Amino acid sequence: MTGSGEGWLSDGLDVPGADSSLWVSGVDYIAGWREAREAADRLNRALLGAGFELSALRAVASTNEDGRGVVRLAGWPGAVERLAQLLEAHADGHGGAV
Repeated sequence: MTGSGEGWLSDGLDVPGADSSLWVSGVDYIAGWREAREAADRLNRALLGAGFELSALRAVASTNEDGRGVVRLAGWPGAVERLAQLLEAHADGHGGAV
C-alpha cells in the first residue's frame, strides 16, 4: 500500500515528521521500518476494505530514534471519529474485546 504516486504521504494531510527525523549512525532503521511498513500496509488494506479513503485516513510506517518500527495513524478528525465508532461497535458486540 505505498499509495498512488510520490506524494501519497502528503495528499491532503499534513503528517509532521514524516519526512524528517534525526538519524543516528550505526542504528539499523531499515529493519524496523520494513516491519512497520508491513503492519501499516495491512492496516491500510483493512481501512480500504472498511470504506475509508487513504487520503482521509491511513497508517504510516516510520521508526523511532532506536530504529524500532512505529506505525502512526494519520487522518482527518471526521475519519478518525468514524473509525472510533466502528471499533467501539465491534468491541460492544464482542464483550469489550477488540
